[in-house]
Amino acid sequence: MSIPAFGLGTFRLKDQVVIDSVSTALELGYRCIDTAQIYGNEAEVGKAISDSGVPRDDLFITTKIWVDNLSRDMLADSLKDSLDRLRTDRVDLTLIHWPSRTVPAAESLAALARAQSDGLTRAFGISNFTTAQMQEAIDAVGADQIATNQVELHPYLQNRKVADFARQHGIHITSYMTLAYGKVLKDPVLEAIAARHDATPAQVALAWAMQLGYAVIPSSTRRENLESNLRSRDLRLSQEDMAQIAALERGERLTSPASIAPDWD
Repeated sequence: MSIPAFGLGTFRLKDQVVIDSVSTALELGYRCIDTAQIYGNEAEVGKAISDSGVPRDDLFITTKIWVDNLSRDMLADSLKDSLDRLRTDRVDLTLIHWPSRTVPAAESLAALARAQSDGLTRAFGISNFTTAQMQEAIDAVGADQIATNQVELHPYLQNRKVADFARQHGIHITSYMTLAYGKVLKDPVLEAIAARHDATPAQVALAWAMQLGYAVIPSSTRRENLESNLRSRDLRLSQEDMAQIAALERGERLTSPASIAPDWD
């Protein structure tokens, strides 16, 4: 199963704010929605989807299992709870949100494989996994079963070791935080590239990631930004543009919660 190249993220969006964001995005033509148990917004995402009238089969819904629910005894029940909140009988993709320090990846992935067999999810994958942890996952279920590794990846943290390892094993990469919390929007290199293409820096950053073969899931609460981000799918950057963005790498990781972060590559 292929992962849509472009979707809507919902991290940090709550209550009516996330309902409005998802509703507007669906109205504009978004069909891929990304959420997670820990976001605390699955019920609101589910309401927005249900109220939109968009047929379920036209949508690609992703959720992520929180670290507290990764054991074989808890994973499936927690996913069923997510489905109830999302008002659907299955999601399209379920990810291990962060690698557990106590539950082996093989145990969680086996539980996800069972959930897939039971029709709770069409596909499963991982998120925030290092190369060593990706190898553990491959050893457990085979690379062909891992739909994606969703990782922080933006012009300032290009995560090349992980991305290259994934590519070598045929594992897709999903870039989250592609705009680096908005930091890249004022980058002079991106501004200059945007000016050449009559585009915005956000469109440039998103197009860069998609042109490298990654999926992107930017979030926004403003209609004009949701609409603008969608147009990044039509932007083609030159080799020179791509090289200039490649040179922006500076290892600036923005997400690394001390209690769960692995030893990054």
